[in-house]
Amino acid sequence: MAVLIFFAVHWYLSLFCQTFFLHRYAAHNAFRMSRGWEKFFYVLTWLTQGSSYMSARTYALLHRLHHAYTDTEDDPHSPKYSSNAITLMNDTRKRYADIFNGKIVVEEKFLKNLPDWPAFEKFAHPWFMRVIWIGIYTAFYYYFVTAPWQWLLLPFTIMIGPIHGGIINWFAHKYGSVNFEMNNTSKNLFYIDVLMLGEAYHNNHHKFPSSINFGVKKNEIDPIYFAILLFNKLGIIRLNKVERKVIEHEKSTVYLNERRMRKIS
Repeated sequence: MAVLIFFAVHWYLSLFCQTFFLHRYAAHNAFRMSRGWEKFFYVLTWLTQGSSYMSARTYALLHRLHHAYTDTEDDPHSPKYSSNAITLMNDTRKRYADIFNGKIVVEEKFLKNLPDWPAFEKFAHPWFMRVIWIGIYTAFYYYFVTAPWQWLLLPFTIMIGPIHGGIINWFAHKYGSVNFEMNNTSKNLFYIDVLMLGEAYHNNHHKFPSSINFGVKKNEIDPIYFAILLFNKLGIIRLNKVERKVIEHEKSTVYLNERRMRKIS
């Protein structure tokens, strides 16, 4: 039971940091926060992602390139150029490493408002730190596993970040439904997104990348949206209220227009 509880908590906490901090904050600047809170979420991301920790700066650059070049040869992770989900995850890892190590020069237009904490990255990012995390996970499983099949969860624990990315970057570009017709393969993966904290509404997100709410339909509940509203009330982050109202109005207008066009056709 302890292993299952740990796995579930680890899944959602690491996913929260990925979608709230790395994705919506670092990549899209959907809200602002103080330098102190930024450092807090850096540390929380490291604690929750552990062996698969991702640099906020590098993740943001990788994701901005994905939006700019979706489904083209310059897309860092498109199913069109990978034979399967495992290959895509490995290709993404290589592109991530090249950006982190400066082997890929990213255009100036993608470098705006990036979080960066080089001193922390020197501590949190190296391979030996990942090995330490793997040792911690393995020791936890060794002491708390109550059935042999539970060991099958250990690789998922070690690779939690890439697995989250692979689910969206592979499956949400191959399967699912579409709310908005676009010139890419992005899709909404689940009817009700309970596993990915709003990330599975990928077609919606590609249409409105700066929106703090990835849901559009009534059933498309994005739990991180409500967390963002709460954090804004508590003063942890700052939202631009005018910009938010404009985006939400545009979303509802565009969605209604899409529905009308489909009925006509």
